[in-house]
Amino acid sequence: MLDHDRIRRDTPGSSGRVFLDSAGSSLPPTVVVDTAVAHLRREAEIGGYSAAAERATELAAVKTSIGTLIGAQASSIALSDSATRAWTDFFYSVPLAPGDRILLCEAEYASNAISALHRAEVTGATVEVIASDESGQIDVRALEAMLDDRVKLISVVHAPTNGGLVNPARAIADLAHRHGALVLLDACQSIGQLRVDVEELGVDALSATGRKWLRGPRGTGFLYVRPGLASTLHPPALDLHSAQWIDAQRYRVADDATRFEFWECDVAARLALGAAVDYLLELGIDQVEQAVVERAEYLRTGLRKIPGVTVRDLGDRKSGIVSFTVDGEEPEAVRDRLGEQGVSVRVSYRSSTRLDMTDRGLDSVVRASAHYFVTFAELDTMLAALAGE
Repeated sequence: MLDHDRIRRDTPGSSGRVFLDSAGSSLPPTVVVDTAVAHLRREAEIGGYSAAAERATELAAVKTSIGTLIGAQASSIALSDSATRAWTDFFYSVPLAPGDRILLCEAEYASNAISALHRAEVTGATVEVIASDESGQIDVRALEAMLDDRVKLISVVHAPTNGGLVNPARAIADLAHRHGALVLLDACQSIGQLRVDVEELGVDALSATGRKWLRGPRGTGFLYVRPGLASTLHPPALDLHSAQWIDAQRYRVADDATRFEFWECDVAARLALGAAVDYLLELGIDQVEQAVVERAEYLRTGLRKIPGVTVRDLGDRKSGIVSFTVDGEEPEAVRDRLGEQGVSVRVSYRSSTRLDMTDRGLDSVVRASAHYFVTFAELDTMLAALAGE
């Protein structure tokens, strides 16, 4: 069981308002803020290089902590400044040629889709979309029918940004590997709220951010690359950290995921990311997932009781993201009305998940994401505010 009294003390930002935007940028616990601020102050005292040298052991431990969280070796983790950077670093390193095929899901995030279309334009590859099944998740049977040896990469958004579902990553990976295709899992919205184990999922790479459900700082993220795979890939850019200059005409690229990192980074932010991961590990990811799922289901149940409200979530397995619309009221107006009453929600637009939302005839939805630090009383407050009570 989670110690909610301690969690609330550790989350001073949760006092005085109902925070339902962890799918956007969550509230960091105090230890995350203190870690970042302390290191920045130390840099001001002795300089950035000396301050980093003092924390070299702790900085290296960030990858170890992330590896513990996702069931991976530290050497298979590359730290980055965002999930988008991590995703694109891997995606642009996969060799593509004319006739090769890239498969996306209907709930693909805009940044991923744009990168795929860009690479197809440059390389002569094609971009195709896997159909969704009746529940809204990736249709595994449809995927199986699409697969051949020309499919080089399949992008899977684990938990789409616009609400509800969790895609069946393991089933997709098993099918893909029969044809030699790689699976890149966008875990931006699942890391930190759901148990994610890369060995169990069988994916080849995974990208994630620090600022959402992990409750880390902005400007942080990471990439996981399956052991043995990194050495076969060619990142689009290198520096003196990802590679070594060994003589006038030669360089040697790092064998592991380090080849996806650059030397210069925000040390304070990365140490704070490590603090966020350690905080989650101490709480227990299974306990956190249970708490998030309970709050999401409580919210969906309450929303369905309010006249004129339609819950828009899809999927057999649900994430902690809850999306809905209100008859006769634009999502921005709902957001603003709730904001005036101390409730923070977000609007998710068609431009973020164009294929899925166009297919469903939606321009935008209200997105509420309750993390484990949100109380059920606060959810009742949100529901009452929405109902105009």
